[in-house]
Amino acid sequence: MKTVLPDRQKTIVQWVSQATGINTLGVKIRLQGNDLHILCEAIECPQRWQTLSDLLKALQQTDLEALKNSDGSEQPSIYQVFVYGRKKAVKRPEWCHRVYLNQLDRHLEQVNVALLLDAKRTQHTTGAIIVSNESLAKKGDPEAIARYLSETLSSLGIGVRVKVKNQDNNNNKNRLWILCKSSYSPDPSIIAEPVAQKLRHLKLAGYQDAVIVCHVQGEPKPDWMLRIDLTPTEVMLKDWARWGDVQAIASYLNEKLADKIKVTTSLNESTLHVFCTNVRSNGETAPRRGLCIKEVGACLNDIAPQGITAATIYGQVSTDAEPAWIDWLTLPASYHPALSIPTIELASNGDEPALVFLLERLLNSDLYWRLKTGGMRVLLLRKGDLMHVMCDAAVSPDRKQVTTQVVKLLRQLKMPGILGVRVYGRRAGNKEASWHYGVDFAARQRYVPEPAPEFAATSSYVRELLPPTDEPVLRQDLTSDEVQTFVKQAVQNWGISARKLLLATQLFKDKEDANSAPNGRAKSNASALVWATVGLLLTLQTDWVLNKFSQQPVPTLTTSQVPQTPNPNDVNASFTADTAPKENQAFNASAFTQTTGSEISRSPSGTATAILLAARTQSPTFNARQLDEQLALYRQRLQKNGGQPPDILIIGSSRALRGVDPVALSKALATQGYRNLDVFNFGINGATAQVVNFILRKVLEPSELPKLIIWADGARAFNSGREDTTFRSIAASPGYKQAIEKSIARGDTDTAQETKSKTKSNDQRKNSYQAANDWLNEKLGSLSGAYQNRNQLKAVLGAKLDALTGVDKNKASSNQINGKDAEEPVQSVDFDGFLPLSIRFDPSVYYQKHSKVSGSYDNDYKGFLLGGDQDLALQEILKFTQSQKISLVFANMPLTSEYLDPVRTQFEQLFQQYMIQTASERSHFVFRDLGLLFPQKNDFFSDPSHLNRYGAYEVSNKLAKDPMIPWINKK
Repeated sequence: MKTVLPDRQKTIVQWVSQATGINTLGVKIRLQGNDLHILCEAIECPQRWQTLSDLLKALQQTDLEALKNSDGSEQPSIYQVFVYGRKKAVKRPEWCHRVYLNQLDRHLEQVNVALLLDAKRTQHTTGAIIVSNESLAKKGDPEAIARYLSETLSSLGIGVRVKVKNQDNNNNKNRLWILCKSSYSPDPSIIAEPVAQKLRHLKLAGYQDAVIVCHVQGEPKPDWMLRIDLTPTEVMLKDWARWGDVQAIASYLNEKLADKIKVTTSLNESTLHVFCTNVRSNGETAPRRGLCIKEVGACLNDIAPQGITAATIYGQVSTDAEPAWIDWLTLPASYHPALSIPTIELASNGDEPALVFLLERLLNSDLYWRLKTGGMRVLLLRKGDLMHVMCDAAVSPDRKQVTTQVVKLLRQLKMPGILGVRVYGRRAGNKEASWHYGVDFAARQRYVPEPAPEFAATSSYVRELLPPTDEPVLRQDLTSDEVQTFVKQAVQNWGISARKLLLATQLFKDKEDANSAPNGRAKSNASALVWATVGLLLTLQTDWVLNKFSQQPVPTLTTSQVPQTPNPNDVNASFTADTAPKENQAFNASAFTQTTGSEISRSPSGTATAILLAARTQSPTFNARQLDEQLALYRQRLQKNGGQPPDILIIGSSRALRGVDPVALSKALATQGYRNLDVFNFGINGATAQVVNFILRKVLEPSELPKLIIWADGARAFNSGREDTTFRSIAASPGYKQAIEKSIARGDTDTAQETKSKTKSNDQRKNSYQAANDWLNEKLGSLSGAYQNRNQLKAVLGAKLDALTGVDKNKASSNQINGKDAEEPVQSVDFDGFLPLSIRFDPSVYYQKHSKVSGSYDNDYKGFLLGGDQDLALQEILKFTQSQKISLVFANMPLTSEYLDPVRTQFEQLFQQYMIQTASERSHFVFRDLGLLFPQKNDFFSDPSHLNRYGAYEVSNKLAKDPMIPWINKK
C-alpha cells in the first residue's frame, strides 16, 4: 500500500536527499516532540561521518523551522536531530548520532577530525567537545532548559517551550513556565515525577517553582497544569532541621561540610549526638577537634533546632569503636524558653507552623525522595472548630494513605477547640481538590454551615504563556464609529419624518414660517383658539361615544371553552391527566440514561394549578406572573404540610429554576444518609439579589422559611451597574406595598425605617404643580362617563380586538418564556417549582436563530459593579439569615465554554473573588463554585448559560455529595 507523506515531510525528505545524495526513497523522517529523527538507508549502509558532514553543512545554511512549518501549521521547535544509518531490509540501524542544533560548529569540528583520524579513537578523544544540555541548563538559560527537558519528553511526543517570569520584581522569586504541546493529552502522573527530578537536579538558583502547562494542539485552552517546587535542597533541609528533625540535621550538616567532615547523628531526649569522621583521610584519622567544634557549632547555632538544648560532638576513626575525642556544645534552646518546647507540644497547643511540619514529615517519610521531587506540601486553614488540611503533590496523593495518617495524628494531638478535620488532596497547581474526606472527633452543631476553605491557586493564570487569540466580533466590516454614525443619522431621519407628519395634520405650524409672516403672532393666536375649541368639542363627543360603548356586554367564552377548574384541596388528583415529560429517568454523561433502570418520579405540571391558585388568592399581584404563581405553589405546599416549610429551599433566577432538580437532589441526599428531605424550587426568571432579598425578608413569613436555603445563580444577579427591571416592576406593584405593610405590622423595624425614609423623600419631591395636577385629574374624571367606566371599556375593547385579530390570549401568554416567544414546545414547572427543559444546546443550530453576542455587548454585564444596591441586598440577606439561624449556600451555576469568552471570564473571576471574600467574613455563609463543572458538555445545557434537565440532574448530585453543605438530618 502506498503511503502519502504530508507536504511538510516531503519538503524535509527532499532537503535531506539533496544534502546527502541519498535517494528520497532511502530517507525517512519523524518529528517527535522537539526531536527530529532522520533515517538514511541504502543498499550499503551510508558512511557515518561523511553523511553527518553533509547534513551539518546543510543545517548551517538552512532554516529548519521554515521547512518544518511549510504547510502553515505551527509545530514545536526542533532542538536536536537524531541521524541513523542502516542497510536496506535490516531492522536495526548500524549507527546513530545526536546533533544539538545550538552547537553545530562543535559538531562539525568533531566530524572533520573524525574524517581524518580513526573513528573509534576520535570518538574517545573528541567526546568532550560537545557540551551537554544539562551543563547549559544549570546556568538557568530558558532555551537550554527546554532542550534539557526535551531529552525526556520528546520520546513521548511532547514538545517543550520554556519561559521565565519574575515575581514581584524579586530576583530570588523567578517562576519557570514550561509549555508542553502534543497531539494528545498525556497523563500528568507519567511526566510529573520524571520532570520534577530533572528540574530539581539542575539546582537552579533564584527560582521558587516551575509551572508545567499541557496544551493539546488545536485546543483553545490548556488541558491541565502542574506545579513543581524548586526550593533549593539546602533550604528544604534547614527548614526541617529547624524543627529538630534528626535526619534533616545530618543531611544539612553534610551538605554544608561536604569537603571537610562527614557526620551522622542521633537524638537522646533533648541532646543531639554528632559523630564526625575525616573526609580527606577516608576516615583513617580522626578529624581535628577545633575544626569540628567550629564548623558544626556554627551550623547548629544557625539552625537553632526546636527542643534540642545541647549537642555532644565525637571525633571518630571509622575503624575504631571508641571515639578519639568528645566535646560538648550548648544550643540556643537552652537559653531561649520558646525554643525549648518540643515541636509536638507546640502542635498540640495549636501552633500551625509546627503542625505543618509534623504533617509534612509524616507524609514525606522518605526525605531523599522529597528532595528529589519536591514531595508533598501541606496547607492548613482553621475555621471555627474544624481543621482543614490540603495536601498537594506533583502526583495527586493517595486518599486512603493520606487520610489515615492525618486523622490519626490530629486525634493524638488533641488540639484545643478542634472537633473535626477535613482532608483534601489535589495535584499541585490545581485550585480545586480532586478528593476530600472528613471526620468529626466529637458531636458538633450542624445548623451553622462549615465554610469551605479557599486555598490560593499555586500558579498564575496561564494565558500569558499561550499564543494570543483574537476575540471574535460580530462583524469584521463594521466598526463602532460606523455604528454610531448610522444610529445618529437614523434618529435625525426619524425626527424629520415626525415633523412633517405633525405639520401635515395642520394642528401644528412651522415656528419660523409663523414668525416670519406679517401679523404672524396674531394669526397664530387666533388659530390656536379655534383649534382649542374644536379639540374640546371632539373630546366631549369621544367621551360620550365611549361611555355608550362601555355599556355593551363583554363577550364571554362558551361552555366548551371554559377549562375545568379542579378542586384546590386535591391538586394532585385534579391534574392526573396532565402529561409529564417522558424523559423521567436518571441521566448520566454518556447515554443520558442510567443503565440501572433507576427513574426519577417527577410530579406532574404545576403551572395550571399555580395560575388557578394565584387567580383565586385575595393577595394583590406583584406585577411578575411567575412570582405570583411560584408563591401560590409554595403556599399550597405549606398548607399541604400543615404549615411546615420544606427542609430545603432553592431560590434564584432562571439559572436556579432550570438548574437544580428538587427530586434528584432529594434522592441523591437519601443515598448520603439524609432521608425524606422535602425540597422546593422558588426560582424566578430575572431574579437579582434585590428580588431574593425581598422574597425572603418581606414576602415570606419567618415561619415559612426552612433552615437551609440554596441560592443558585451567577454574577449577573449581583451586577449593580445594570438596570434591575425585575425588581423595579415588583416595587411598583400593589403586592409590594402590601408586603411592606405586613412586614411593618409584624415588627420589622428595618422595613419601617426604610419605608419612612422613602415616604419622606417622595413627599419632598412632590410639589404644588403635582398636587394641582392630581386635583385637576380627579375633577375631570368625575365629569367623564367613560373614565368612570374605564374597566368595562378596557374589557370590551380588548374582546373586540381579539375577535378581529383572531388571537387567543391564554394561548399567547402560555407561549412566553423569560419574556421571549418560545421557539420550542412550552414546558411547565412541576409541583416542586422546577422547570425541566429537555432542549439540548447545539451551537450550530442555536446560533442560526439567535445572535452570538460577546461579553463586551452583553447587557447582563453592562457597567459591571459588585457593589451598590445588589451588595446592600446581599448584606441584608446575610444579616437576616444569621439572625434566623438559617444556613445559606450560594452555588455559582455552570456555564458553557461558548458563553465564557475572555470578557465574561474576567467578570466571573472578579465575582468569585467577591463571593470568596464575603464567605470568609460570614461563618454561616457557604460559597460553592460550579461555574466550570462541565464547560464542554453542551448536552447538559438548554442554551449557553442555562442548564437543561440533564445538567440539573448532574448539579443536584454534585451538591448532594458536597461535604461543605450542612444538610439537615431528619430525626
